[in-house]
Amino acid sequence: MPDILFIGISAAVVVVTAVVFFLLGITYRKKVSEREIQSAEEKAKRIINDSIKNAENKKREALLEAKEEIHKNRSEYEREVRERRGEMQKQERRLQQKEEMLDKKTEIIENKTETVEKRRVELEAAHEEVNAIKRSQFEVLERISGYTVAEAKAFLIKNLESEVTHEAAMKIKEIEDRLKEEADFKAREQISLAIQRCAADHVAEATVSVVPLPNDEMKGRIIGREGRNIRAIETLTGVDLIIDDTPEAITLSGFDPVRREVARISLEKLILDGRIHPARIEEMVEKAKKEVDATIKAEGDRATFETGVHGLHPEIIKLLGRMRFRTSYGQNVLNHSIEVSHLAGLLAAELGADVMTAKRAGLLHDLGKAVDHEIDGSHVTIGVDLAKKYKENDEVLHAIHAHHGDVDAKTIIACIVQASDAISASRPGARRENIESYVKRLERLEELTCSFKGVDNSYAIQAGREIRVIVKPDEISEDQMILLARDIAKKIEEELEYPGQIKVTLLRERKVEEIAK
Repeated sequence: MPDILFIGISAAVVVVTAVVFFLLGITYRKKVSEREIQSAEEKAKRIINDSIKNAENKKREALLEAKEEIHKNRSEYEREVRERRGEMQKQERRLQQKEEMLDKKTEIIENKTETVEKRRVELEAAHEEVNAIKRSQFEVLERISGYTVAEAKAFLIKNLESEVTHEAAMKIKEIEDRLKEEADFKAREQISLAIQRCAADHVAEATVSVVPLPNDEMKGRIIGREGRNIRAIETLTGVDLIIDDTPEAITLSGFDPVRREVARISLEKLILDGRIHPARIEEMVEKAKKEVDATIKAEGDRATFETGVHGLHPEIIKLLGRMRFRTSYGQNVLNHSIEVSHLAGLLAAELGADVMTAKRAGLLHDLGKAVDHEIDGSHVTIGVDLAKKYKENDEVLHAIHAHHGDVDAKTIIACIVQASDAISASRPGARRENIESYVKRLERLEELTCSFKGVDNSYAIQAGREIRVIVKPDEISEDQMILLARDIAKKIEEELEYPGQIKVTLLRERKVEEIAK
């Protein structure tokens, strides 16, 4: 029993002790928390006070900066106001000066106006007096002559027109007669232009070269890896290769026809060989150059053989061969030169001139076109320099120089070459011209001639190289026909573009018919 009591008392003591310690812990923690809260509140108050002080400081600084900015802006504004006020004062002074000058000028103008008005009144009075005298004189003249003013004016104009027309026609005829007597070569040139006895091939030359391919896969082989093959071809030949969507074909484009021919032959050889790489390309280009050089030499020899012109310098023969690959308006220059040589020989034989010199000058007249894409200057100047370099005679040099009218033709050979060149270039089919533009040119020629007063009808003949004009005999006299022909020729020169020359022929015919019954 006492043990149980002791245990109960001990347990009670333990429980009481635990409760006491627990209460003491709670009290201690409360005091600690209160101290921490008080410390935090004091710290917060310090932070708030510091923030308030900082805000006040920044506020004072901002106010000071604003005041300084306001003071600065006010100073600038006052300065601008002073400047503008000064400018306005200057403008006011200038305006005042201008007003004073305007007042002075206005006063001067008013004085002049008064003077002019007085003079105008005086002139009107004098004019009325003159008109009165004039009317009285006209009345006297009408009474003496028996014509009114309108009738006298018409009579004088009619007489003056007929006299002037007759005198002008006679003067023109006199000048033409004198020129015919003084310039014998003029008549020979007219005869030469009338001779057209040449039948040659029509133009069929192309300005670009097209190389056919066996298949479209060949395009890739020609281009090569990263384009090395096409670059090698273009570098070695100086020709651009155009590879587009055109099936089984490559276009060669280049300003030099000889280089274009070298490139064409090289490509054809490479395609046949099948081995396309830079080393093979270089080898084929060299072979093609040798082939083209041989062709040039052969073509030059052919030209001299066909024309019968011998004794030419070997370099001139090569230049003639180069013209085989040159075209002008689609006409092959070498064939054109051979044709001119034949024509010049025919004309020289008809006119009694030196046939061989004429053929030689005709063959060499376009020599400059062989290298005009390599040397600056016109083909006429280049041709003269080349012929002079290779010791051609002065008559041939002059014919080359004068064949396009760069200088006046002074010899019969030069006139013959001019005429032969014009015939070869202007004959039907010589140069490329489509049928539509050809027909339009003829229609325009007939329309232009029919626009003149007194023209009944007109007809373009000789492929547009001559226009026959039929005039109305009641409106156009024989004297007026000469003036009308010159006017038509002048208008054709001003408004039309045409190869060679156009001959204007006027026809006037009066028919009277009667029936015997």
